[in-house]
Formats: sequence, C-alpha cells, structure tokens
Amino acid sequence: MDIVAPRYTSYVPLGDLTPSPGNPKRHEIERLIESITTHGFLDQSIVDERTGHVIAGHGRREALIEMQARGSRLPDGLLVDDDGGWLVPVQRGWSSRNDLDAKTVIIKLNRLTEAAGWDPRSLAEYLEDLATGDAELFDSLAYSDEEMEQLLRRVDPETLPGGSPDASELDGLDDAVSAGFTDSGDNERAVSTCCPACGHRFAPGQ
Repeated sequence: MDIVAPRYTSYVPLGDLTPSPGNPKRHEIERLIESITTHGFLDQSIVDERTGHVIAGHGRREALIEMQARGSRLPDGLLVDDDGGWLVPVQRGWSSRNDLDAKTVIIKLNRLTEAAGWDPRSLAEYLEDLATGDAELFDSLAYSDEEMEQLLRRVDPETLPGGSPDASELDGLDDAVSAGFTDSGDNERAVSTCCPACGHRFAPGQ
C-alpha cells in the first residue's frame, strides 16, 4: 500500500523561497551565519502551500542569501543545482486556512520556543561543560554578563559536577563572572575565563 506523507522534505532553490509579507520577527543574521557555518543547516524552513510563502525560517533564509553573496562554502545539508545555485531543504505539505491563520502560525512558532524558558540547573551544567571544554563554542552562544549573573543566582554551584564546596568561592561568583568577560559588547573573551557554574578561572581552550 502506498502511503502519502502529509509532511515531506523538498529541496528548492534558495532564490525561490518567498518570505511572508511583513514578517514581524527580527533576526541576528551574523549569529545565524556562525551557527550554520559551524554546525551545518539543521532547521528546515516551512512553506505554506496555500500562499507559497515561508512561514518559518525567514532568518535562516536571509543568512543563506548573505552567505552565498559573500562566496561562503556550501553549508552542510544543502545541495547544488546544475547552475551552481544553492538548494535548500524545506518542509512541505502544510496549508493555512486563510491569511489570519498564517499570521497566527508565524507568531506562534516563534513564541512557543521561548514560552517555557530554561531549566536553570541543566542549562548551567551544559554551559559548564562548554566553558571548560571548548571556550570557542561557549563564546558562540553569546551569553551576556547579565544573563550569566542571573543564571548563577538561580543555581547552587555546589550541586553541579564542577561545583566547589568552598563558601568563599561561592560568594565571589558574580564578580568572577563579570571579570571573565570584556566590556566590548560582543562577549569577546578576556585572557582568563570564569566557568559559568563553579567559578573556576581558566585560560580559554584549557
């Protein structure tokens, strides 16, 4: 018996992806480019079959267009057509009922990813592993000093794998986090770095 998949992946020319008019979501294109360059193209765009417009993946589309214009290498996960154009994997098969339905989905797909927030302890453990194991990958997350300080106020470092029972070290966590970053505004690392969970200071890459 033949089964028709209600959702399927199709590779389409990058230039054929049409954004939804007036899409309200802003994007940090340089961070998207860094992510695609480092990890490949992971998250497919979604096209509304009724309108032919993109309803999810506007930022990734913009990032790929910019990368192609800069002459970047083909990201992992994309294909090339006979003319050298980039072919992008897109989720197909969904149709909106009307324009209001399409606008709701555009907003909802973005809102749902941010609604639940993060589990602070699990996040701190992940960040600790990254900060002590690969400072470059940790930097690519672009956490600000304020965000790190807020996280540390919610997590007891003693309960983490790299935590320290020394109370004097725990008292200085906020200062250590701030001291581990420069004030350039782009999260550039200083000569020494502070582990986001345990407060240990180390040279990036160690």
